[in-house]
Amino acid sequence: MLLKTFFRISLFALFIAHSSVSIAQSYAYISNQIDNTVAVIDLKTRKVIKSITVKGKPVGIAVNNKKQQVYVSTPRGAGFTVIDMNQLTTIKEVKVGGASVGIVTSPDGQRIFIADWYENTVSIFSSNDFKLEKKLTVGRSPSGLAVSPDNRWLYVANRLDNSISQIDLSTMRVRNTTKVGQHPFGIKLNKSGDTLYAANVESNDISVLSTKNLKRIKRIKVGERPYAISLALNESLLFVTNQDDDSISVVDTQSLKEIKQIEVGEKPEGISTASDDKHIYVANWFDGTVSVVDAKSLQLVETIMTGEGSRAFGDFISE
Repeated sequence: MLLKTFFRISLFALFIAHSSVSIAQSYAYISNQIDNTVAVIDLKTRKVIKSITVKGKPVGIAVNNKKQQVYVSTPRGAGFTVIDMNQLTTIKEVKVGGASVGIVTSPDGQRIFIADWYENTVSIFSSNDFKLEKKLTVGRSPSGLAVSPDNRWLYVANRLDNSISQIDLSTMRVRNTTKVGQHPFGIKLNKSGDTLYAANVESNDISVLSTKNLKRIKRIKVGERPYAISLALNESLLFVTNQDDDSISVVDTQSLKEIKQIEVGEKPEGISTASDDKHIYVANWFDGTVSVVDAKSLQLVETIMTGEGSRAFGDFISE
């Protein structure tokens, strides 16, 4: 009887230990452009546990939880670097050409999409062998990218064309292109894939689009030079970084109105929501920090030093 009890306790302890490890492996990957590094933040402790050298002035981040890899766009390296999430080391550099900025993975983890700022293209790579599948011509200076939950549609923010393009990934052709505000950059799809939000840097607003036909629903005024977007609290709130206000705007997604601005670090750029759907992580370029904001209280709760030129453009948090 004592042996059985001891065995059960041991199994329970092992389960708890394994669970703790799993939780501890939820990380934020922050590209530090000036440092040529990616800082890895353990979200359990909110401490930087490693700084990984990534040459080529890293900017964009895309986490592939299915493959346990992170892809980092390198504008000066003309491509992207692959980081192994288990070893926290770089394992490959992939050449694309031009100046790569925006980068995203498909929800099924099978494809990597990377926007080329100079060549006005989006390149599509297989995540299995990193071979180029297709290079698509899009609008001028493509930046933010998003893929629909069913892996069918790719959305591209064409910054200098003031437009969003919708690409059918079954035919590799543009289905729709819609004008939005001035200089759209970061874009975000909701979980159902029926609504797209775009941050318009020069017109200081957010465009809200229905993805059914890229119909414009509304434009929402926010702070100065909005850059990137994230959603939290079951998508009831939208958060956008305002570069020149050193703040993030909070938008109610039902009323489609700004309800608050929260002060963060200097020149905030990248923004992502943790898997708890409550904590927002904001990369501050000029400060070299990450601000942590509680989406329930709408308060800044912590500031983490990361490195020089923290940008983290994209979905940079692992599950």
